[in-house]
Amino acid sequence: MPRAATALSDLARLGFAELGTARERLDRLVEATPSLASAVASFARSPDPDQALLHLERLLERSPDGVAALLEAGAGERLLRLLGSSSGLAEFLVRRPAELGLLLQPAPVPRSRDAYVDDLQSRVAGLVDEEARLALRVGYRRHLVQIAGWDLDRPDPVEALPVVAAALADLAGAALHAALDVARREVPFPADDVSRTRLAVIGMGKAGARELNYLSDVDVVWVAEGADGLENGRAVEIGTRLAVHTVRAITDLALEPELWEVDSNLRPEGKDGALVRTLESHVAYYERWAKGWEFQALLKARPLAGDVDLGDRYAERIAPFVWSAAQREAFVESVQAMRERVTDLLPADEVDRQLKLGPGGLRDVEFTIQLLQLVHGQADDGVRQRSTLEALAALARRGYVGRAEAAEFDRDYRVLRVLEHRVQLAHLRRTHLMPTDENALRVLARSSGLSSSGTGLVEAWREVKRRVRTLHERLFYRPLLSAVAARPEEDLALSSDQAAARLAAIGFSDPRGALGHIAALTGGVSRRASIQRHLLPAMLQWFADGTDPDLGLLAFRRLSDGLGESYWFLRMLRDSSGAAHRLTTVLSSSTFVADLLDRSPEAAAWFESDAELRPRTLASLLDETSATVARHESKEGAAGVLRQARRREVLRLAISGILGLVTIDQLAQGLTDVTTATITGALALARRDVPDIEMAVVAMGRYGGRELGFGSDADVLFVHRGAEGDDTSQRRAAGVVAEMGRLTSDALVPLDLDTGLRPEGGNGPVTRSLASYRAYYARWSLTWEAQSLLRARVVAGDAGLGAEFTALADEVRYPASLSDQEVREVKRIKARVEAERLPKGAEPSRHLKLGRGSLSDVEWFVQLLQLRHAHDVPGLRTTSTLTALEAAAAAGLVDVEDAAKLHDAWLMASRARSAVVLWTSRTSDVLPTDRRQLEGVARLMEYPPGSATRLEEDYLAVTRRARAVFERGFYGLDEAPEPTA
Repeated sequence: MPRAATALSDLARLGFAELGTARERLDRLVEATPSLASAVASFARSPDPDQALLHLERLLERSPDGVAALLEAGAGERLLRLLGSSSGLAEFLVRRPAELGLLLQPAPVPRSRDAYVDDLQSRVAGLVDEEARLALRVGYRRHLVQIAGWDLDRPDPVEALPVVAAALADLAGAALHAALDVARREVPFPADDVSRTRLAVIGMGKAGARELNYLSDVDVVWVAEGADGLENGRAVEIGTRLAVHTVRAITDLALEPELWEVDSNLRPEGKDGALVRTLESHVAYYERWAKGWEFQALLKARPLAGDVDLGDRYAERIAPFVWSAAQREAFVESVQAMRERVTDLLPADEVDRQLKLGPGGLRDVEFTIQLLQLVHGQADDGVRQRSTLEALAALARRGYVGRAEAAEFDRDYRVLRVLEHRVQLAHLRRTHLMPTDENALRVLARSSGLSSSGTGLVEAWREVKRRVRTLHERLFYRPLLSAVAARPEEDLALSSDQAAARLAAIGFSDPRGALGHIAALTGGVSRRASIQRHLLPAMLQWFADGTDPDLGLLAFRRLSDGLGESYWFLRMLRDSSGAAHRLTTVLSSSTFVADLLDRSPEAAAWFESDAELRPRTLASLLDETSATVARHESKEGAAGVLRQARRREVLRLAISGILGLVTIDQLAQGLTDVTTATITGALALARRDVPDIEMAVVAMGRYGGRELGFGSDADVLFVHRGAEGDDTSQRRAAGVVAEMGRLTSDALVPLDLDTGLRPEGGNGPVTRSLASYRAYYARWSLTWEAQSLLRARVVAGDAGLGAEFTALADEVRYPASLSDQEVREVKRIKARVEAERLPKGAEPSRHLKLGRGSLSDVEWFVQLLQLRHAHDVPGLRTTSTLTALEAAAAAGLVDVEDAAKLHDAWLMASRARSAVVLWTSRTSDVLPTDRRQLEGVARLMEYPPGSATRLEEDYLAVTRRARAVFERGFYGLDEAPEPTA
């Protein structure tokens, strides 16, 4: 060979990467085998010329005559293309050089399943053990070489994919059939019993769908049956040993390596279930115990090997379960949860490299198509296909997806599968990861024919992933619009029944009502309708992901109707998918927010900005309140603006809480500040007619502790001081209190100024002078009144008067000592509260305020510590329950672990209480028992979908632990009252 032919520049043009090594090796081989010179140019058609040259050298060492025969027959290009595409098949040829003759002629079109079965069975006829394994595996790989050769010879591997995938599945089925034939000669049972044992191998997954990879696990299920008088129990026993031996023939260590893994984990009960069952046992399991995702897996089930009649009967008996699965409760949720679990288990460094399981991967395509099949296949057997591509074509043919979308995703799916095939073929190794090495990407680009460079391949792959990410929206949701359009797309004609079935499957309780909303939102020729038609498919998916899709869609329609053609709203929906997604999340999660947004639709603008959703400071709220009071001469007018401002700020906080933008502490502080601003404004308005009386408002209870939740009352005391000798000040101050109640009254977001914690309770005056408070506390004050003052905090009114009241309160609530009798009185009252105040019929373990281990237990526990020790422990002089609990732990008054249990229970009960209000728009202190209601509360508490039971279990466990701490630390174990019913 002339030296010029091995110039480095020539080698570079041929595609070699290691130029020096390649030149030295090529020169040496050409010198030893001159016929190789004519094939040098063929390295350009080899995906990895360096790898091809390396394996060629090894083949020449093993079989120089065999290689020479190929070169002389003009088969050099076929050989080099195979060696450069698959080191796994190259290793096979090096081990079995006698098989080089397979490449003398162009690879034929892949054979039929029966042809593969006949060939492999003839090779193992009469053989057992090592001889059988060797014959089977060599025969299998001979056919694999021919399939790969045909595949690599195609000008468009994307177009050829279905033929290749089907051939690989047929070959795998033939291998299992031949392996079962071997197993029948190996198992230690009487030959007559073995011959009377029917065993069917059911292909699942890609094997069942005839869309197998070059090296997939082959998913199977085994079905046994006795024939000619053999009992089924005996048949199962023998069938189990046959299955084990069949798998061994495929996978055991032998002179020729294993073929692939046989995976039987999709059988009933998975790894914990019997390996082999009768047909009736399978049917009984699917009738009673199977989960939704198991029916999705059965969608691909097909007789793969063994007894054909038994396999066909299995498929016939199982089909009704598959095609009624979508009617099962929470079917879609269970399937989606399984998909999410698979994604969650991916290592972080693999997510963006996954061809199969990552975002925009093969599983996204398969999941969507299978879901559409299961929904519409209930009534339309035309879409009951096993193959992904055949199912996609059928869905388009029957009008369930658009032809344009189907064609696009057909191509994208094939591209992903070709990439998967090539990365597996390279080393005959099971992998679904795109390479990261630059040279490996270049080789993959050449072998797939999808790009001329590694960089170009990565860009093309990312574009495919981007399109596939929108697959579920485009194939599942967009056709729903066509179902309600006056003039549906020509090739897309979902009937209203079909569209309703699709909506019901994804969680809409009133699918026909939902179709009505979709029609109203997208009908007509307005700009709004045009934008909604574009956006609604994605938003429907987001609504379906929410807790109550029906609520979300109805609320969105009302909001859209309220805002009409508002430019900013349509622009936000169109240009900010994040804002639109947030909006759907909130609307499908909270009746409370939906009602408030209906009254204040302009607040939808906040969804576009985190800054707009942050709680406003108390200073800014008070500035706005002062401006409102100063601007309005009419008290009613000013009060109306204050009410609207309070609704607005409560709405802001509700949205922030649902979206997780604020902590529970920030939420409580925000609600407290909003209440304070409203009370400050109401006091200013009510005092317009009595400016000569000093007044202050004292926050009590959770309001005083800055611990308000949604639906909390505002516990308050009023204190006043009139001019000396003014006998009318009491009456006029009481009038101010009454006027404040009138001005703050709000039917939509109630604000109850509750004065029940005042001296003498409901029998005492609603306001007292400071002197009256001082006299009362000096002479008549009971321990419970000192306890109530622990959270007293002046929030509005005259600062001087407020400071004097605070000083008085400190004298009462932080006594130098607490007598044993006073301690017993606190415990007695708490026991009475537990016995008498719990609503009739309420379950103590579920009451969020008064139940065992709930808010009341934690607060009374902390307050008793404050009464006994705050005089000596300054850290306890706080109105905050959790701050006081932390100080008590720091002072050694309560064990740190016990404090943590109380902290967790108080926090969980507080969150649940607010979540109940947000979900139902009604105040309730009971954890729901209704599963749907409980699920709504759980989702608002940031639990994943389907966590109603988990929330219930968590709450009961947390409060049970807190109750044990409370009883031990508050009552003492001997003093704990009997639980109330």
